[in-house]
Amino acid sequence: MDSFEHLNEDEKLKAENDFLKMKMVLERGAEFQQTEKGNELDADIENQFLRNIMEFEKQFDQRKVVTVFDKIGQPQHFKPVNEIDDDHIEEAWNELHAYMLGQGVDLSACSPKITARELYRFATEELFEHETDDIDMPGMISGFIYDEFYPDYEYDNTRYAIDECITIILQKSPVDFMPHLGKKITLNTHGNLSADSYKTIINQFKNAFDNIVLHDIKSESFIIEETVCTIKGNYVATGIIDNDKVNWNNKWTVIFSFDDDLGYWEIISVQIEGINF
Repeated sequence: MDSFEHLNEDEKLKAENDFLKMKMVLERGAEFQQTEKGNELDADIENQFLRNIMEFEKQFDQRKVVTVFDKIGQPQHFKPVNEIDDDHIEEAWNELHAYMLGQGVDLSACSPKITARELYRFATEELFEHETDDIDMPGMISGFIYDEFYPDYEYDNTRYAIDECITIILQKSPVDFMPHLGKKITLNTHGNLSADSYKTIINQFKNAFDNIVLHDIKSESFIIEETVCTIKGNYVATGIIDNDKVNWNNKWTVIFSFDDDLGYWEIISVQIEGINF
């Protein structure tokens, strides 16, 4: 860095950042997008960011693993879950969670059904023995989600059906991307659709209206039979064309199929009663 001596501190940092970027490009094949003028990061923030990436990659290359229990310092003061009564389990979980965060480990859950007692039990009886990358960097958190170990298919698939399927269909905004679609989908009377054909039919429906307002949507039933998951519910919506309105108050059904090879649920059928696609 001797050639940087004639530069002021900010210029030195920018030159060093350019050097680090070039090093990452040559050694790691990194790609950096050109930043618009005026939107650049401060040189010192960018410098720390680049150094953190390089340190992370260095430690990751070493491929060291450690149990979560070792990573958080092998604490001995947390009681077994069966020794904590219901009046104190919330406090015990909050204490354990705060301790783990302080040691760079986080545990959360998506499903609202997961209780403080179950999170405490899972952390002390299972997560502590789980192996993770031994990467130690200031401010870095190793995050774990309970649902990835014990999926709640009723919660997940119901949420997908409502938020990422029916709600997307029953609003005016055109569909560009829809997750969880199978290779072939049935939409009301349209069968054997590709994902693109499925979205095209939905957008044609949307284009017939000046606006579509979804007033209410809820699920009513959830059934899993082996690799098929069926969720049913009802909806209330209004389609607006000029000064005319079309009111819907009807039922919907979304059917998922579990892909054993990929390990996730995909939508294979959508039925929305009252809608003529």
